[in-house]
Amino acid sequence: MNYLKGCFGVLALLSLFLICCSSSKSIQTMKSELSNKGKVVALLNSFNTGDQTPISYINPNKYIQHNLSVGDGLEGFGEVMQHAPPQGFKANVIRAFEDGDYVFTHTEYDFFGPKAGFDVFRFEDGQIVEHWDNLLETQKPNPSGRTQFDGATEVADLDKTDANKATVRAFVEDVLLGHQMDKLTSYINPNKYLQHNPAVADGLDGFGAAMKYFAENGLVMEYTQLHKVLGQGNFVLTMSEGKFGKGDATAFYDLFRLENGLIVEHWDVIASIPAESDRKNDNGKF
Repeated sequence: MNYLKGCFGVLALLSLFLICCSSSKSIQTMKSELSNKGKVVALLNSFNTGDQTPISYINPNKYIQHNLSVGDGLEGFGEVMQHAPPQGFKANVIRAFEDGDYVFTHTEYDFFGPKAGFDVFRFEDGQIVEHWDNLLETQKPNPSGRTQFDGATEVADLDKTDANKATVRAFVEDVLLGHQMDKLTSYINPNKYLQHNPAVADGLDGFGAAMKYFAENGLVMEYTQLHKVLGQGNFVLTMSEGKFGKGDATAFYDLFRLENGLIVEHWDVIASIPAESDRKNDNGKF
């Protein structure tokens, strides 16, 4: 009888081992089948579902965090999750794009309140090893009735990715950094410019009115350095730093959509960079 019990015990352990192996293989297969973009979307959606599997898409030994309000590594990520409200965090991925080892997303968050956010993830060997983001409280529709989230979402013109990235880089360098306003229509379609900045209306007139308001009220919107240009097809994201409002150190994340080589739509998140004394990691914003 004891012999039979021992056999049953061995069989039970063997079955458990096989199940675990099978589950591990299934997870590994799923990880290998998902694109990097798919992994990021699954990770953000896990805020809604509570699924723990996407955590495995983050490298546990190397996770460089550039959100300066969050500690480095998985420990920092875990600390934030421990302070989630009773209803948890929510994430609605509006747009997701992939550029080489980078994935960038435009997301509607409920993260300590409603927020608009851009996230950038860098991959190595199929795992996330680095993360940047910019977050802003959700605002009311702008003077043209557009929100921070609506507008086109379909990725097109994949063969024009490099050309579109070059156009946007030149726009930032010539106009936003170089203040060569006479070149504005070389980059922005003068007849179609849909604006999602919460304070700015559509068109070049809206852009000009915003600049005039800043100048008349002693406010600043100054780009000082372009750090990254990422794109897929007709969408291009830039990550820049500068000064805003009263001159606070600021991160500018701008998402542009292009048609026929010209910018026709724009979303952004403008957020202050925390002072060094308030930072929870030393990795820098960019």
